[in-house]
This record gives sequence, C-alpha cells and structure tokens, in this order.
Amino acid sequence: MMKLLTSLFVGLTLMSAPVYAQNGPLRLELDEGIIEPLPFAVPDFVPDSPAAAQFAQDISRVVAADLTGTGLFREISSDAFISRVSSFEAPVQFADWKAINADALITGAVNVSGQKLTVRFRVWDVFSGQELGNGLQLAGTTDGWRRMAHKVADQVYSRITGEGGYFDSRVAFVSESGPKDQRLKRLAIMDYDGANVQYMTDSAAIVLAPRFSPTGDRLLYTSYESGSPRIYVTEVGRPKPRELKTQDGTMSFSPRFSPDGRSIVYSLIQGGNTDLWKMDIVSGQSTRLTNTPAIETAPSYSPDGSRIVFESDRSGTPQLYVMAANGGEATRISFGAGRYGTPVWSPRGDLIAFTKQNQGRFHIGVMRIDGSEERLLTASFLDEGPTWSPNGRVIMFTRETQGASGRASLYSVDISGRNLRPVRTPDGGSDPSWGPLQN
Repeated sequence: MMKLLTSLFVGLTLMSAPVYAQNGPLRLELDEGIIEPLPFAVPDFVPDSPAAAQFAQDISRVVAADLTGTGLFREISSDAFISRVSSFEAPVQFADWKAINADALITGAVNVSGQKLTVRFRVWDVFSGQELGNGLQLAGTTDGWRRMAHKVADQVYSRITGEGGYFDSRVAFVSESGPKDQRLKRLAIMDYDGANVQYMTDSAAIVLAPRFSPTGDRLLYTSYESGSPRIYVTEVGRPKPRELKTQDGTMSFSPRFSPDGRSIVYSLIQGGNTDLWKMDIVSGQSTRLTNTPAIETAPSYSPDGSRIVFESDRSGTPQLYVMAANGGEATRISFGAGRYGTPVWSPRGDLIAFTKQNQGRFHIGVMRIDGSEERLLTASFLDEGPTWSPNGRVIMFTRETQGASGRASLYSVDISGRNLRPVRTPDGGSDPSWGPLQN
C-alpha cells in the first residue's frame, strides 16, 4: 500500500503508535501523542550562477537546521543519497528517495545578480510522488540570505504540518556579561536561532523585560537609568528611547503591549502599593485597573484584547488571575502547590504559560485559560520568564545555573515538554520576548 500520509502527534496526551492515513498529501498532524520525527532530505540547492554557489549551500543548511531544530523532523544525511539534484527543473527520481526512507524532499535553486538574490524551491511528498503546494520564488538581497532561508523553512513547515511557521522571527532579550555580583546588561535583538545579534542599549544602566509590539517594530522595556524603574519605548533598528512617564514619586515596570499596539498595561508602585495600570501610548493618559493591598504584576493580554492574566499575592502567595481588560473582578486560575508568576497568554488563545516555584525547584508550565490541565514542561534550579513563538508551538525562557558563577542562558521547549534546547547567544541571556513573523 502506497504511503501517502505520515502523521506525527505531539500535544497534551501521549499516544503509543503512529497513525497512517490511506489517502491525501503528506502531513504531520500536531495533535496528541509522540512518534518518531518525520525523515526529510535537503540536497544542497542548485546555484544558477557562479556567485550563488556558497549562498545555495548555506541556505539549504539553514533550512535543514530550522526543521531539525523543531524536534518534529529528522534530516537524512547526504551520505545516504542515491540521487544528486543538479538541476531544479529535472524530474525527481522518487524511487531513489524512497530507498533511503525519505518522506519529504526539498529541492531549490539560488541565483545571485549583483546584490539581488533569488531563491526557488519545491516540497515533494516522496511516497506519492507529488508536489506539496506549488513551487515558490522569493527575492531579496544577499545581505538577507538567512531571512530567505527562514522563509523557505516556514513554508515547508506550514505545508507539512498545517501550522504557521516561526523561523523568520526575532527575539528581544537582555544580554548579560560579567560576574554575577556585577552583571552588565544590554538590550539586544537577534534572529530566533541566535544569529544576527544587534545591541539596542549600552551597559550604563540596568535594563529588564523587553517586550515586542504586535507588529514587531517597537520595544517596551524597563530601565534603571534614572535610579528607579521606568518604562521606555523605542523603535527597532532606530533606537531612540522615549520614557513613558507616570505620576511623580512612582515606579513603573513590567510593561506589555495591547494586541492593537495602541496602549500598554504595566505595574506601578505608588505609596508602597503595586497595582496594574493601562496607558494610552499617544496621549500618555493612564487608567488604574486594580486597587488592592496586594502586589500585582506581570500582566499579559489575551490575543483578542478582551482579558488580562496577571500575577497577584492577594490570596497570600503569588498566584495567577484573569480579569477583563478594563479591570474589575478577577478570577483565580492557579490552584496547584507552589507559587506562580510571569503568565503569558498563548497567541492561539488556548493556553497560558507561567513560571512555577515549588519545593525548591523552578518550572515552566502551561495550563488552560481556566486553570485546568496544568502541565510542567521543565524543572531546574531556576527557570523563569516564558515567551511564546508566533505560532504557539514553542516556549523560550531563561534558565540560570546555581552558585556564585551561575550564568543565565536562553532555552526553548516544545509545548509537549519535548525538545528542550539551549538558544545560543554571545554572552549570557535573560528575559526573552519572541516577536511576530517578519513581513
């Protein structure tokens, strides 16, 4: 029987065996359970011009790294190849790719003319001998070749999984260097995989908690430049920070954009009390959302902007609460053992990621928006500060090692709890914020 569909189930419940469909195109269904990653082959893309040779090789390697890094795909080594792809237009010898058990084949060609770079690619279902979708051509500049590779990988990922990709995205974070008791911190931005790091601030002042705008063109962050925490906003690529001023004698921190990007929600300390406030970015007008003796912080909007999840110790220990975006009565949603904090609403709207501290260990976890089905994805000396990939499939967070020489680093994990991976940064890293897909 011809193998037409390979299903990979990854989700909230573990299953014991793969499910094969008898009709339809190649598809990984990211639903419930875990089976082996889907095997794929990426021969080096064909250079259509002499200047394209290195770009063709580099682009194909980034595509392979993106897919393999998800934990959902397994690349077949080129040492096993029987066929060699020397022309983008040549017919695919599917029997040769079947013989090495490749389920998917990605072929491509690259052309360079001056500074212009063009990439063509196709995705093939090896066992049906059919193309998945239509061939696509992308155009850009040679300086942007990595973005081109990420865009190709996003298309491949989407065609096989049915989900949106997340490779052509950036992460804002705090770059950390120096000894633990004299840590220097700079605001930085990088590609999702750690490449192309750009520094937005120097280390003259402590910076914390950068947060991307919904369109990825601005950043919020907290700075101690004035000696106390204040919120700033700046444009990505053209750093010119502007303080979002609050009342005299107050301290502001933990900001996050609303889904429409027009306002922010944040914590404000006034008279020894910490509450949540909302600010219109253009006018600077602020509205108080909570008014309790508790410490209330780490707010995060639902994707539709109608609700806010936040951390509060109004019940005696830090727990998670949900309320309407304009304030009002809040409902507690965390009831497990331990302390909960830094909640972040999934871009899909179905889950909330959080930090949990219990019995001397820190965890990154997820729960339904009503608090049900809590699952812990990690455990270590210190894991904190989750942020979601644009498609809601992966969570990035800070992990710090123990002791006087302890170092903060960035890690990522699939929402199934699988594929825990370090994210490379030049120095230490903390407080990640995963931005949207780039245009």
